Amino acid sequence: MLSLERNHLKRRKLITLTNASFVEVKNLVKYFPIYSRGVLTKKQVGQVHAVDNISFAINRQETFALVGESGCGKTTAARLILNLIEPTSGEIFVDGENVLEKFKSKDKEEALRMRRKMQMIFQNPYGSLDPRMTVNDIITEPLIIHKRFLKEKRSERVYELLKLVGLEEYHAERYPHEFSGGQRQRICIARALAVEPEFIIADEPVSSLDVSIRAQILNLLMDLQKKIGLSFLYISHDLSSVRQISQRVAVMYLGEIVELADTDELFDKPLHPYTKLLIEAVPIPDPQIEKARTNLKGEVPSPINPPAGCRFNPRCPMAKAGCSEKKFELVEIEKGHWVACSAHNPKF
Repeated sequence: MLSLERNHLKRRKLITLTNASFVEVKNLVKYFPIYSRGVLTKKQVGQVHAVDNISFAINRQETFALVGESGCGKTTAARLILNLIEPTSGEIFVDGENVLEKFKSKDKEEALRMRRKMQMIFQNPYGSLDPRMTVNDIITEPLIIHKRFLKEKRSERVYELLKLVGLEEYHAERYPHEFSGGQRQRICIARALAVEPEFIIADEPVSSLDVSIRAQILNLLMDLQKKIGLSFLYISHDLSSVRQISQRVAVMYLGEIVELADTDELFDKPLHPYTKLLIEAVPIPDPQIEKARTNLKGEVPSPINPPAGCRFNPRCPMAKAGCSEKKFELVEIEKGHWVACSAHNPKF
């Protein structure tokens, strides 16, 4: 048995005893200011509503998916959770600890401890690996920063991680340009696992890969979850991969969550018009089948000046008069199925 699995054995036993949420995001907001610059001064003239009051929770050993069009705020939310950028407001808890307070405390050891709990697999395996470093250096770097493993044991640890993600020991001495896209993403996964995290954010990890390689990477992530007991936040606009890997899904539109449900429930019975349109857009690999698709009118509004009321109302085929006036909060229609829409809001 790999030492990585032995190190997590005790934690996995604990996981089976509790269903408490491991990651909690509460009322998270991020606005980016826009400035007009003069010769000597600059003045704020607006702000980008990148993430606007979103809340969700991720259970232990769960894969929670965040989906939506490009630019809806998925990656910004991920970076906020990891404190790579500071939120405008809101709270983030990991294993009951307030992430934002830990990083604001300026305690370097506490910050490193929180970093060890949370890691990220970036979208582009070509841009996220330093071309001047060997694979051994890339995976060893976090071990040095976090002071993990004795110096003479680090090479053994690198070989162990490479085997875990389906690579060979001799790959450790090669450079990133000597690998395919799928192999590079395996290296990124090995790097994320180096410091034994409990929570990993996978930001569109298969979007730049061939279809056949996508399945391999998704299967690898699911196998790692079973072996190590990881919790995942899986970010994607590819709904077919989301259905394969996730247990619950939240749908984002223009910085807000408009629907949240168990994966099968959401795909079999979508309630929000935007969710229905996303699912309709999934291609079917059968030329004999012609899907009746609803044409989505208009363009995505600017996050600098989002529409009043429901943000989807200018493009919604089911919009009512009040949709442009009132903002609808998420309402639990059935157990675990939440939606923010006038058509399913009993108070409307």
